Amino acid sequence: MLGQEIVSTEPATGALVWRGLPGNVDEEIGRARASWAGWAAQPLAYRLEALRRFANVVRSHYDAFAELIAREAGKPLWEAKTEVDAVMAKVNISATAYAERTPQRRMDSQAGRVALRHKPHGVLAVLGPYNFPAHLPNGHIVPALLAGNAVVFKPSEKTPAVGAFLVKCFHEAGVPEGVLRVLIGGPAEGKALAAHPDIDGLLFTGSARTGIALNRAFADKPEKILALEMGGNNPIVVWDAPDLASAAVLIVQSAFTTAGQRCTAARRLIVDERLHQPLLGELTKLLDRMIIGAPLDNPQPFMGPVIDNEAADLLQESFLELMSRGGRPLRHMLRPDDNLPFLTPGLIDVSEMNDRPDVELFGPVLQITRVNAFEDAIVEANNTRYGLSASLISQDPALYDQFWANARAGIVNWNKPTNGAASNAPFGGVGWSGNHRPSAYYAADYCAYPVVSSEAEQARALIGIGLRDG
Repeated sequence: MLGQEIVSTEPATGALVWRGLPGNVDEEIGRARASWAGWAAQPLAYRLEALRRFANVVRSHYDAFAELIAREAGKPLWEAKTEVDAVMAKVNISATAYAERTPQRRMDSQAGRVALRHKPHGVLAVLGPYNFPAHLPNGHIVPALLAGNAVVFKPSEKTPAVGAFLVKCFHEAGVPEGVLRVLIGGPAEGKALAAHPDIDGLLFTGSARTGIALNRAFADKPEKILALEMGGNNPIVVWDAPDLASAAVLIVQSAFTTAGQRCTAARRLIVDERLHQPLLGELTKLLDRMIIGAPLDNPQPFMGPVIDNEAADLLQESFLELMSRGGRPLRHMLRPDDNLPFLTPGLIDVSEMNDRPDVELFGPVLQITRVNAFEDAIVEANNTRYGLSASLISQDPALYDQFWANARAGIVNWNKPTNGAASNAPFGGVGWSGNHRPSAYYAADYCAYPVVSSEAEQARALIGIGLRDG
């Protein structure tokens, strides 16, 4: 036992959701290791059927699962329901991806018959985040299990109840308990899991700071697979956009859905100087109408609280730091109740700042930069170490072609939000946003490794040169 009792409370109310003691890292990995070979030996159809039963189990617990996500993560119930939908949909998407990305093939070559097959790595650790406490770890777990791996999953210490509920659904569906283990714990358990010699790889979703530390820790372990899905300092560019009302909607969806707690959320709005004032007017109209409230409120809020008071404090301090560096507040970030982590969306013009911090402010803060030329907008969009998501709002296809060709990001959108990526496509970024192992549809790539075999039914061989006569 490495840590103290884990306690989870509702961000919106402070009410207790879950409490329990941390798990034992050695025991959980030991159980997974003992169970892996039997699971890997099962036919693919057997594993797929178990995962399809899992989707049905989730469907049977739909309302309870969605309410738990809403309460523990603080997100509106409507959004929590979309997360449960994504959990169920992941099974069929992963089955299709597995067949396409990691197929069995037989080929003819100059050397004769060649077979291509894929093997699981063994025991994989999964570290999950709090913002999508079911969907994002599930995006690693389902393809990992399908490929024949065993998994030890450590949910965020901020959302342990959702993590435990997710794993319970797998077990209820008949996935063997030893094959998927949940490790409750805090940072100490996460570090011990990542450093354990008996894991064969780590699948991570979280902050760039933690991801970079993991990358360093795995630098001398090339035998272990490491997939990093990290954050973003994502730009949304508005240029030649006559429908500013629609542009404002896309900006609000990008920056403030999930209270800005998405790795794909727009952190920076880059706008043509000529459109700045009218666009700001449209944004202000929307924000004046925005409902901010508890997850189960009626009418449903657009935005709930951030995850906890510590996160709210940090965001408020960051907003003040931007102001102290020359940022001009256009809409202050307010906190209606000092004892709860509700924040109103903040807008700040950073055009005149000489030294803009390249950090991911994980909450409802949007930094605005005014520029005079589209080329400058692209330069500004790429002015970050991150490279996850970028979006252009424009009616000009030629500008989009230019933007797509020059924007440095793994997701480049046109007249769409920066967030809301498709599950049937790869998801990942460059720079500080990932290590070139995109997830979602491409998760199959890092859950199994290819094995190439030259094969013949009989051993027939001769050496035709370089031998003395016998």
